[in-house]
Amino acid sequence: MTTDLAASLLLQRGGLRVTRQRIAVIESLADHRHVTADELVKLSAGVGISRQAAFVIVADLTRAHLLRRLDLPGQPARYELDLGDNHHHAVCTSCGRVTDVACVGTEVPCILPPHDLGMSIEVAEVLYRGLCSECRTSPPASRRATAPSRSRTDPVPPEGA
Repeated sequence: MTTDLAASLLLQRGGLRVTRQRIAVIESLADHRHVTADELVKLSAGVGISRQAAFVIVADLTRAHLLRRLDLPGQPARYELDLGDNHHHAVCTSCGRVTDVACVGTEVPCILPPHDLGMSIEVAEVLYRGLCSECRTSPPASRRATAPSRSRTDPVPPEGA
């Protein structure tokens, strides 16, 4: 858990005004990774953040590079503190659980683009999708019914699969 002082210093470093709502969001994200703006409203209930305020706060904190926004197929945007570490994510296609996956290499980005891309790449994001250990061992009927939907870039499974 982060302290009010640590959250205040982060906000100041990001060039943002220190408010109790922003501190509450940062503290909530220090305790809970990969949460939606709606979940932040519930986690910060003691401070009284409205849904609209939560969306404004996460947008401000993301622009200031204090948060990372995760756009997962079939799910609302999720947020995590931007710790400057080099990691990717895995999402369970049944229950939707999101897990951090450390990069194997130490260089950023840890995946190299084609040499002729003509861009200076700062971030490479990988999203692993599959069944988590709990869903793999539970019968299909007991899995969450709100699994993320397929995106148009997903490979189409072979017929009969």
